[in-house]
Amino acid sequence: MTQAVEQGVTVEVVRPEDGQRIEGGGPEEGEIVSAETQADGPTEAPKRHPLKHAWTFWFDNPNGKQKQSTWGSCIRAVYTFSTVEDFWCLYNNVRQPSKLGAGTDFHCFKAGIEPKWEDPKCTHGGKWTATPPRANVKGALDMFWLHTLLGMIGEQFDEGDEICGAVVSVRAKQDKISIWTKTASNEAAQVSIGKQWKAILDCNEKLGYLVHEDSKRLDKSAKARYSV
Repeated sequence: MTQAVEQGVTVEVVRPEDGQRIEGGGPEEGEIVSAETQADGPTEAPKRHPLKHAWTFWFDNPNGKQKQSTWGSCIRAVYTFSTVEDFWCLYNNVRQPSKLGAGTDFHCFKAGIEPKWEDPKCTHGGKWTATPPRANVKGALDMFWLHTLLGMIGEQFDEGDEICGAVVSVRAKQDKISIWTKTASNEAAQVSIGKQWKAILDCNEKLGYLVHEDSKRLDKSAKARYSV
């Protein structure tokens, strides 16, 4: 058994010992197999690696915001994935945050949770927010986003059940990435998530946690409930 690392995921690979022929007359390792030989038997589907949770990407169209009166009414689900392979296939074929237009919000939330304050899993929660370094902003934005996604879907948070999802917000003045959580009143869980996320991002700046209810009442005057 060997271990191979592909796209940041460790996969165990089992193969016969050198020189050992597989029962049933299969080819030895390194043996050239003709197309006719391959066609004799059924092709085995590649092994897939399921994630603990299914996740959905959501896109908020900035061009529709001026025509919509209700916040969140132009958010639409793009695709739901539940395996490592599907994640990388999707990630490698969508635009990086640095290539999105100003005003765009791109979300990745657990399947069944909408990226809205009104969703039952979000209504009593809040969010941690990080801003990329000002030097090489766009490159840092893409890196922060990828590491955040891998941290979430790879279950790198001790309080991962508290996480709803994450959003990258592309803005002309300052891009931001936020992790949304379920229970703002659970200080220990939120602080744990904040500290681990800060370590994942290798971020030296202070991160703040805003409660959704405070943001709804106070808008931009809302103050961070916790910080790490």
